[in-house]
Amino acid sequence: MKLVVLSGRSGSGKTTALQALEDAGFYCIDNLPAMLLPDLIEQMTATDDGPKRIAVSIDARNLTSNLERFPTLHKQLKAFNNLTCEVIYLDASEATLLKRFSATRRKHPLTDLYSGLQDAIDQERMVLEPIASLADLRIDTTHMTLYDLRDRIKLRINQSREQSLSLLFESFGFKHGSPLDSDFTFDVRSLPNPHWIPELRPLTGMDQPVQTFLRQSSDVLEMQQDITQFLERWLPRIRKDNRSYLTVAIGCTGGQHRSVYLAEQLASHFSQAMDNVHVRHRELTENA
Repeated sequence: MKLVVLSGRSGSGKTTALQALEDAGFYCIDNLPAMLLPDLIEQMTATDDGPKRIAVSIDARNLTSNLERFPTLHKQLKAFNNLTCEVIYLDASEATLLKRFSATRRKHPLTDLYSGLQDAIDQERMVLEPIASLADLRIDTTHMTLYDLRDRIKLRINQSREQSLSLLFESFGFKHGSPLDSDFTFDVRSLPNPHWIPELRPLTGMDQPVQTFLRQSSDVLEMQQDITQFLERWLPRIRKDNRSYLTVAIGCTGGQHRSVYLAEQLASHFSQAMDNVHVRHRELTENA
């Protein structure tokens, strides 16, 4: 049996993510009191015809005392035989969360307890920290539409294989902000920039002329080799820690040329030895 515990701050996309999991065949429960998790699994495992994949959303509407006990509950879940438990935590920048609430005019679940929306968003981060600290996968939805989030859930959770590390290479531009969900972030802004070549400026790292330009640089080759060697050294140890997901972010200035090229090259390299490697170009996706 597989259990996905889905959490995150209000406005980060939990409803969309839970719907995506339901569409993928998960038995989904929204806003389950955290203390009921062990009882739920006991009931589901007591019958042979129960669901084999369950997704449970736990958010700040839970009692604070229940959320504080989540690490203990998590250990109990890990002790169940034949149960794979993964914690997925969604988040977005505070500016994005404020914008989303302003656009929808929704009421934040903590505004009755705290003076304003900004205070509620800040407090929610602290309230959910016991869950966030145990997350197997963090997803930054700041730059995502609901369709992007559905695709990400499908890519990384629904299609992931048991005991197979899901490796994602994500390119981004520092001028648009660093991703919140990366496990490793590599800054490649020191490399030669195709932006300053007039004929290359409108292109991206997916285009052959840009790739040819970057391949001719010894600095680009050295950076690619260094990142590759670092990951090849540490991936076996990460697997030993029973990690299910790893996100490697590659950042340049605008997220159009250098980071895109290197993310593609790294994904191609590691795909030769791993069966669960993905690539995403944040700025290209947003501008598509």
